[in-house]
Amino acid sequence: MMHNTSRYTKTAVILHWLIAIFIFGMFALGWYMSDLPKEAPKEMAYDLFDWGIYTWQLSEPTAPRSFYFNLHKSLGITIMALIIIRILWRITHRPPALLSSYKAWERKLATGAHHLLYLLMIALPVSGIIMATYSKYGIKWFGIPFIKGLDNNPLREIYKEAHEVIGIIILVVIGLHVAGALKHKFIDKDDTLKRISL
Repeated sequence: MMHNTSRYTKTAVILHWLIAIFIFGMFALGWYMSDLPKEAPKEMAYDLFDWGIYTWQLSEPTAPRSFYFNLHKSLGITIMALIIIRILWRITHRPPALLSSYKAWERKLATGAHHLLYLLMIALPVSGIIMATYSKYGIKWFGIPFIKGLDNNPLREIYKEAHEVIGIIILVVIGLHVAGALKHKFIDKDDTLKRISL
């Protein structure tokens, strides 16, 4: 389907920002949960991040570390679904052409960075799903059994390392992406950010 305007479709814009928020939230959650003690009393409810905004009621007592790891897995599955929808939308809806003011190197860098981001956005949750599958716990999607754990710690460790390395790489690429957007906004003063805004 052809898309002839200079802006991305509203669906593409919503998915872009929703996935961005989810990704940053997942990194924050990952850092938060990694510091939780492995041994702690089980509880039936959790005040999310102790912010006093929302208390999550559970059907059975769960330790804090298990609760947040399960939340991370559930959100990871959800993000994976959103990313697949985003890719399918991108395939079926041609994005607007790059601005004519872009230099040749900017065009190559923007195209390469976008392709790499799509690849990493798939690789990150896939590596996490495989890592969780090789654990003894498997995956529950918001409490619903999703994938049974295979309890293979050596393979789990390999995918854990891959998940962490991919996470670092995607942070670097996102940093470049944000830096490029800010350059276009404040130095070039062009319409790059307007194209992906609601």
